[in-house]
Amino acid sequence: MPSKELGEKVRALREARGLTPELLADRAKVSVSFITILEGGQGAERPSQVILQRIARALGVPLDKLIDQP
Repeated sequence: MPSKELGEKVRALREARGLTPELLADRAKVSVSFITILEGGQGAERPSQVILQRIARALGVPLDKLIDQP
């Protein structure tokens, strides 16, 4: 999944759950700047599987919901 699509999905899920970027970052054990870059679609490549799993868990969704195409 291109970075922009992944970032848009993470942002939509985060906002739907009422989470701030700071709270998501804390729950996923990543930096706030990482979340900001990811959501902005500025990352050069997709994050590692481990990072994606932590973000999905922090959002309360299965990993496939985060990485599958709509």
